[in-house]
Amino acid sequence: MLAIRLPDELEKRLDNLAKLTGRTKTFYARQAIERHLDDLEDLYLAEQRLTEICAGRSQPIPLEDVLKRYDLED
Repeated sequence: MLAIRLPDELEKRLDNLAKLTGRTKTFYARQAIERHLDDLEDLYLAEQRLTEICAGRSQPIPLEDVLKRYDLED
């Protein structure tokens, strides 16, 4: 279960969309999350990894090593 607070303007837009289309606000919230969660995960996990590399807590992996490891070399 998830409960979120939205700014008034966003809440009004979502409510209006739901009324005009006969769908629920939950339907549209779920759609938005499903469509953008992959991008958010990629972004925030990459930022976290970069922070760890810059702080010396982790080392980058050269592209050549990744390609070799997964047998993706030309």
